[in-house]
Amino acid sequence: MDDADRWMSCSACRAPIRFGARHWVCSVSTCNRPRTRLVFCSVACWDTHVVVLRHRDAGAVEAVAPSLAAWQAERAAEAEAASPVSGPPPASGSASSGPNAATTRRIVRPVPEDGDILIVVSKMKKYIRDRSGMNCSDSVAEALSHHVRALCDAAVRTAGADGRKTVLDRDVPPLRG
Repeated sequence: MDDADRWMSCSACRAPIRFGARHWVCSVSTCNRPRTRLVFCSVACWDTHVVVLRHRDAGAVEAVAPSLAAWQAERAAEAEAASPVSGPPPASGSASSGPNAATTRRIVRPVPEDGDILIVVSKMKKYIRDRSGMNCSDSVAEALSHHVRALCDAAVRTAGADGRKTVLDRDVPPLRG
């Protein structure tokens, strides 16, 4: 099979999955995240995945791979969203004007999305299980990430008010009772 015809490889046996071909995905949400993106060429391959990850209640969901044009458009959109944005050229008389001014660029990073998870989910779940014997929902990581973002924003404001560009441990607000 030509590599130009391959959409992805099976996550279990590494067999090629063609554009527009039928494949299976796991019904467990952690297996369907964009970074994970587990796909299987057959239900048998999906079944080996379930045994390895010890899912309690999972199903193989049939899906169809995108066409080559749709896949290229999706990849282009992802690349465009991930590329840094360059700012305007520096004004004359600024600190960057001089012999190397033509080669100096100002890179502006995009603001991270609020949907990014800032918590190591496996460590959080292990901590909760070790402390209480309880299981933990994936949505807890989103709630904790929201709190961590708020603490980081407060620490950034404190460091900025002190005229620093480095956030220190003393900038993080203490926990309330």
